[in-house]
Parts: sequence; structure tokens; C-alpha cells
Amino acid sequence: MKILILGAGQVGSSMAWSLSREENDITVVDTDAEKLAELQDKLDIRTVQGNGAHPRVLTRAGADDTDLIVALTSSDEINMVACQVAYSIFGIPKKIARVRAAEYLDYPQLFDGEHCPVDVLISPEQQVTQHVERLIDYPGALQVLDFAEGKAQLVAVRAAHNGPLYQLPVKALHDLLPDSVEIRVAALFREDKPIIPEGDTIIHANDLVVFLAARRDIKTVMNELRKMDTPARRVLLAGGGNIGKSLARSIEDRYYVKIIERNRARSEQIADELDNTIVLVGDCADEALLTEENIDQTDVYAALTNDDEANILSSMLAKRMGAARVITLINRPAYADLFEAGTIDIAVSPQQVTLGALLRHVRRGDMVRVHSLRRGAAEAIEAVAHGDHRSSKVVGRTVGELDLPDGTTIVGIVRGDDVVMAHHDTAIEAEDHVILLVTDKRGIPAVERLFQVGATFF
Repeated sequence: MKILILGAGQVGSSMAWSLSREENDITVVDTDAEKLAELQDKLDIRTVQGNGAHPRVLTRAGADDTDLIVALTSSDEINMVACQVAYSIFGIPKKIARVRAAEYLDYPQLFDGEHCPVDVLISPEQQVTQHVERLIDYPGALQVLDFAEGKAQLVAVRAAHNGPLYQLPVKALHDLLPDSVEIRVAALFREDKPIIPEGDTIIHANDLVVFLAARRDIKTVMNELRKMDTPARRVLLAGGGNIGKSLARSIEDRYYVKIIERNRARSEQIADELDNTIVLVGDCADEALLTEENIDQTDVYAALTNDDEANILSSMLAKRMGAARVITLINRPAYADLFEAGTIDIAVSPQQVTLGALLRHVRRGDMVRVHSLRRGAAEAIEAVAHGDHRSSKVVGRTVGELDLPDGTTIVGIVRGDDVVMAHHDTAIEAEDHVILLVTDKRGIPAVERLFQVGATFF
């Protein structure tokens, strides 16, 4: 696929890095020659310097025969105009734009073929808000991923030393759970290296355990696997930007929420818009303020400002002062890897959260959900099986009969309202939503081909 990416920022660079490792022809456009040179040194891609909304720049970038344009610049307006130019002048079939301002998002009628022809809108703030909300709802989870409109969830937890998972064989997990609850361990990550588990695989301390379960069973599973974690009640958010405000609005009816915002005018605006959230004016790294707000009794402290250093320092301070759980927004991947599992409990990477939302629109076959795992090293994919035993490579066959690439596991199937844990003899039926974990991304093209329907399907 020929893909044109506008913007060499963190999200654009992450997407270029991810897609260039597969069978794609990638061109990146940006006004910053230094960023482009750095990308070209690391990746086998083409770069063009210029404004991505200008027709001549898009011509130089090869827009005439491009299959997909992804506008990810820091300007909503440039992204929207670029999609209009891509449609009106070049006829590019699919157009994705990152739009962050609520002033645009509140009017979806703007983005249709008649007005601004954007096929897919991506809002990083909305993606990150939903991601952090799930982490608050499930104490102990490092990642919570939805599949089949939330009917099934893939959850990652850290195995604590002397916790329920410590030194346990994978097959013994079922003994910890009620008979009515089914789970499937999809993978273990040990020192960031993936392990496809067998029944006799022993879980070590600090292993990241990734499992699938029906959404209705997740809290039961978490209660058994992470007995040390207590439900959150008190949540303190550092930063009253778009993410902090949206998150507070979404959870203020379920939790006791406070926001710390240093800008007085912004604080007053937030306080007017929220109903049950207390808004404090101050510095999130002010030890006296954190003491006054009983940080030692706080269940979740989430640092959500736009400044990585401020988020990290305030999170380390909050943890040292007694906050039970700390979630930190960190844009630089190197920082996230450095601090997670140390002082900071969970480092959230906005570009990785956004990347999953983008990838589902790039994949061939009917991929309705794609999630990025472990800083993009692995992917969890929800693919729909179409056709019949003649036109499909998967329908009418058991999991054991499929020619899956190395590092790929079928974890579960959502069939109607039922969540089925996949085993060797599980048969796949037409319109099943198949959940796969791919730990070696070189296998992605083979997975795509597996779920593409043959010419005999009508």
C-alpha cells in the first residue's frame, strides 16, 4: 500500500516506524528538514519537505497514485485542508485526519463528502482519556483493550513477587477463578521479550501477563489475580488541559475527583464546566499543596500536563508522599521505558494509544480493531471472518488447521454475544470476530492475507 503521512511529529514518526516494517511504500511530509533527515536515517522511507496542505508539495510526495493519506500535523486546519486537497485534486481514496479541537469535533457534519471529506477522524485526546479511564476503573491493570464493542477485553497485569500469580504455571490460573469464569493467557512479556505460554509455563515475578476474558468477568478476574489492589475512590488529576478536563467530566459521578491547574483563568473555566470536581489553583509539584490535599490518601494520581518533565517529577513526588497508584502521561518513549515499573506505576504514551486507532484503518482485510502493545513491539488485532469454506482461508477450519505466522496466536472468538476462548480444536464460523495477538510484526501481512476473502465470495 502506498501511504502518505503528513507530519513527522511523535505520532507521525511512530506510524512511519510501524508501517515501514511491513509491505508498505511510505512517504512522510513535514516542514522541518531536521526531523525528516532523522527519520530517513533510521527508516527505509521517502521524505518531502514542505507544507502538506499545498498541492505542489503533495504532487512531489506522489499523491497522484497514493492509496491513503494520514494528516497528523500539529495544526487541525492544515490536516483538514490537506484532506480536502487530497480529495478534490488527487482523488486519494482514503483520508485520515487528526483533529483535536472540540470546536470542530462537536460538529461532525463538517466531515463528510459534501464539506470536508475526511473519512476517519482521530482525536488523540479522546483516545488517551478513554485509555486512562479504563486504567482507573481496573486497579492493577497496566493496559485494558476493548474488542467487539467491549464484549471482550484484553488486560495486562504485572505479576508481583509473592502475589497470587508468582511461580504459578499458566494452566493453574483457572484454579484461582470461579468455574463460571473463563480466561485465556495470550502472552507473557519477560524483560520486554514475548513468550507464547504453554500450560506448564511458570509465571515469574515482574512478568507482564496478558489475558483475555469477557468484559463481565474482568473485575472478578482482577479481584482474584491482584488481591492486593483496592478499588479507587479518590482521584487527583494534575493538569486541566483537554485530557484532564475530559477525564474529570467522564469519571466525576463515580469517583471523588480533584484537578490541580496552575493557570487561574483556566481553573475558573474548568470549574464552571464541571459539576462534581474540585479544581485547585497551584503547581502539581508543590509538596505543601499535595500534603494539604492528602496525597497519602489518594488512590490514583494521574499527571496529565503537556510537559513530560513536570509529569515525571510530580508523579515521583506524589508516589514518595504516599499516593497508592501513579499514572503518568509521557510523550518521549525513552522516558516511558525508563520510569515505568520503577517509581511510576504506569507510563501512558499518547502516540502509542493513537497508533492503534490509526492502524485499524491501514490493515487489509476486515480489521475492526488494532491495539499497539509494548511500545509498538506487538499488536492485538480483531479481525472479522467473512465468506465460507471455499472463499475464506479461516471459515470452517479449526484454529489448529490454520497456517499462522510465527509469533501469532488466536486468543479468542466473539460470536454474537458469546466470548469463546480459542483452543486447538475451536472452529471458526462466518462473521466471527477473531482476536489475535501478534508478537512478531513481520507476520502482519500474512495475517492480513489470511482474513482476506477470495474472488469466489459474493
